Amino acid sequence: MAAAFPGPGDVAALRAAATGGRSAGPEVASVRDGEAAGVPVRVYDPAPGGAGRPLVVFFHGGGWVMCGLATHDATCRSLAAGSGAVVVSADYRLAPEHPWPAAPDDALNVLLWARLRAPALGCDPGRVVVAGDSSGGNLAAVTALRAPELVAGQLLVYPPLDAAMVTRSTRTYGEGHFHTAAHMAWYWEQYGGDPAHPHVSPLRAPDLAGLPRTLLVLADCDPLRDEGLAYARRLGAAGVDCAVHLYPGVFHGFLGLPLPAGRAALAAAAAWLRLPPAPPV
Repeated sequence: MAAAFPGPGDVAALRAAATGGRSAGPEVASVRDGEAAGVPVRVYDPAPGGAGRPLVVFFHGGGWVMCGLATHDATCRSLAAGSGAVVVSADYRLAPEHPWPAAPDDALNVLLWARLRAPALGCDPGRVVVAGDSSGGNLAAVTALRAPELVAGQLLVYPPLDAAMVTRSTRTYGEGHFHTAAHMAWYWEQYGGDPAHPHVSPLRAPDLAGLPRTLLVLADCDPLRDEGLAYARRLGAAGVDCAVHLYPGVFHGFLGLPLPAGRAALAAAAAWLRLPPAPPV
């Protein structure tokens, strides 16, 4: 995979490489494309006619530069089929054409759109979860920081959380494990924004109290691993219900691949989404 993947710097080549090699996901009852506040979305419903179900607003990965609805179709199908939740996948604007804050603004607008329509989708407005992998995990975390009162949970899959990239895992796994530190640094450059701003680097947020329950899904051999672990520690210290699923021996991007760890991670994430909302404190 690493040999076939372009190095950082060529946007067109990276986007072309990201379109292939994806497996098909499970069947769901309905899949329909639409638009949410000007942002293209794809809505996955595992069983139309339900009520009180979770609603997942999903943001795809790809370094804020590549990927879209098609590349993460199988992941969204798996989450919907496994959890019984309706999944709204957002095709937010990409960098470098649309640098920060275009993507997080699109993410927030899709959340507002989805939550308003939760009853019509057979979902509970009190069970809305933001989710995403890689850069999409960053957008989910930022969206939860911006509107914690609107979300009941956040599912963060190997998210980049600090543009500083100073962790031990960045040094240990920065090369030779598919996703490289050089790629990540270049993605941050294309994305833009102030690296110290918490809506760019959520790990820099001064206070994480009041955030919703969280599941962090991390790959062991990933430059971003330690950012996720540091975020989990801070969430726990702030009194947030936070779980970490750390998968040994796998690399960044494993969730969307036909690997045993990827299937296990999707199943565990779907089970977490099925959990009832926490009782009021």
